[in-house]
Amino acid sequence: MWLIPTWLGVVFLVLLLVDLAPGDAASSLLGIDTDGGAGQGVASDERLAEFRARFLLDRSASVRFLHFVGPFDLSPTGHEWFGGSGKDRWHGLLALDLGEEMHRSGVSVAGELFGRLALTVPLAAASMGLALLFALPLGALSAARRGTWFDRVLGGVLFLLHAVPSFWGGMLLVLAFGATGLGCLPSLGIASPGSGEWGLWRRILDVLWHAVLPVVTLSYGSLAYLARQVRAGALQTLASDPIRTARAKGLPEAAIFRRHVLPTGLITLFTLTSAMAPALVGGSLVVETLFDLPGMGRYAFEGLRRHDLNIVLATTALAAAVSLLATWLAEVGTYWADPRIRARRGEEHSRGG
Repeated sequence: MWLIPTWLGVVFLVLLLVDLAPGDAASSLLGIDTDGGAGQGVASDERLAEFRARFLLDRSASVRFLHFVGPFDLSPTGHEWFGGSGKDRWHGLLALDLGEEMHRSGVSVAGELFGRLALTVPLAAASMGLALLFALPLGALSAARRGTWFDRVLGGVLFLLHAVPSFWGGMLLVLAFGATGLGCLPSLGIASPGSGEWGLWRRILDVLWHAVLPVVTLSYGSLAYLARQVRAGALQTLASDPIRTARAKGLPEAAIFRRHVLPTGLITLFTLTSAMAPALVGGSLVVETLFDLPGMGRYAFEGLRRHDLNIVLATTALAAAVSLLATWLAEVGTYWADPRIRARRGEEHSRGG
């Protein structure tokens, strides 16, 4: 139940931070000098006042927050109950209306955002899936061969991958496999020019081919981090008393890993997956800018650069919702994957009954 107030609190905090940021949103969007320079006249003042009133930039942060949440439109053309003309009565999240962009009149924020999510979500899902696919076996193998040359080499590679920033790693991948290097992988866009005239399967293969470098750039850092955490959890499990008892009874190492180490690794992955969601959203900005992809991260950056509060709040609300939902799913997954937690909860319920 705390997810909803936490989510709204994040959105309101971002709104306050945007207000504290230097610069004036109206003058930035309209290209007008508000410092008394040339061109500052009566018409400019009137246009600024009209713009601020239209997007509630002359109102308090709490009013703009309630306008964003909805369901009532609090603008001059909004609901009559709040002094509006009644032209647009409903607005906000509860009314499923995020408004329009401040710098592009008539462009729906919700339509533009969900159009860009069609690119960001598959890329993030593919990178997360790739990281999860390799993190568990690599971490378990490293723990099983602790102290060997394999463990040292793999540990060094994972540490290096975790230390390399995504923007620099992506640039190295472009230099190595892009047009300036081997030339075997495309490094710009998500589709080839003229691909709209191709057949379905050829277009799908073209998109997958363009997605190789962005997905690898998004996933290598998460893969390294998760694999190291799985290794640490596996080593802790191998040093526990139940494992010593299983070995004393003659249980094979393969069975020990299958019954004890791998479930522990899954619990670690469940717990850490929630931390990957915001990292992927933040990393998508770098990747989408580097590979010229029109995704959500780039959209959020464009809105922040232009002081477009509608875009900033919409992208923030979505990113916060994804992060909180991922945290909740990780807790549910941990609960079902770890029988000790279920047993402890059962004892608490029994005592409470």
